[in-house]
Amino acid sequence: MTKALITGGTGFLGSQLALKLQRLNYEVTVLGRNSTVGAQLTAAGLRFIAADLRDAGAIAAACKGQDQVFHCGALSSPWGKAKDFYDTNVLGTCHLVLGCLTHNVQRLIHVSTSAVHFTYANQLQILESHPFPAPVNAYAKTKQLAEQAIQQAHRQGLFTLTLRPRGIFGPGDTALLPRLLRASDRTGIPLIHQGQAQVDVTYVGNVIDALLCCAKAPKSLSGGVYNISNGEPLPLIDLLQRVSQQLNRPLNFKPLPFRIAYGLAIALESAALITQREPTLTRYTVGLMAFSQTLNIQAATLELGYRPTVTLSEGIERFSHWWKKREKEIEGAK
Repeated sequence: MTKALITGGTGFLGSQLALKLQRLNYEVTVLGRNSTVGAQLTAAGLRFIAADLRDAGAIAAACKGQDQVFHCGALSSPWGKAKDFYDTNVLGTCHLVLGCLTHNVQRLIHVSTSAVHFTYANQLQILESHPFPAPVNAYAKTKQLAEQAIQQAHRQGLFTLTLRPRGIFGPGDTALLPRLLRASDRTGIPLIHQGQAQVDVTYVGNVIDALLCCAKAPKSLSGGVYNISNGEPLPLIDLLQRVSQQLNRPLNFKPLPFRIAYGLAIALESAALITQREPTLTRYTVGLMAFSQTLNIQAATLELGYRPTVTLSEGIERFSHWWKKREKEIEGAK
């Protein structure tokens, strides 16, 4: 029986990957910080380790006896302290690499992000080989550095593969679509350039399929980096209208010129430095909504055998069904 460790295993992607691997008869250990989700996974028959990626000793110990490590853990946020991003995303990855090398883990599969390529300009069909731009924030910078640590581990003889998924969504999503829905309820979703920026999102189940492709990939692919998406880019406004239709509720929009939205974000970020609370709008968020970013996934298709089996329409339908059920449960608990 293959033994697998999942960092970030109590998060959106990690927890669903854990249950999928269990169904495939893996012996799964989940490492994370959410004790509530950890207890649920334990009840489902998984092993849970409450640990932080910044704890070098705990991370090394968790790697002992593992065959494969899926590194889904990261501090992923449009806002936060640079030190927190560095300690979690860079040092945490280094701790994991050392643990894998020390305990002879067979392969380390790293979940990166398309944010490593983000810049304030339209980018279509980005290739994995495209040089990194100057990072736009601490998250992007530390994920770039984490990828460099993974490549160094590959050069040291560890089997590594890196995925760069774009805009993960689906049942259990706590970030992408829920943030937009909350913005709609509060002030309206900022709509820049009439929402015509091309977005390239990925259903969570398809990301899991890509991770499973990595788990069985030939050794010749070690060190590889692969873009992952649904391969169905579309204008942001079209994505939002599809979500609105599935939820059977109108969404509120706030049309804004880019320069005004960007200036507002600067002001809100400046205020957040004083309040220490995440601003309702950041420059990074404005950029994501204003500029197109689509990925070329041909390498993943040809080399890993990745195929997005859940279409965008089906993924939105599944998310919407989950979201409506969740809202009913919250309302019933009041």
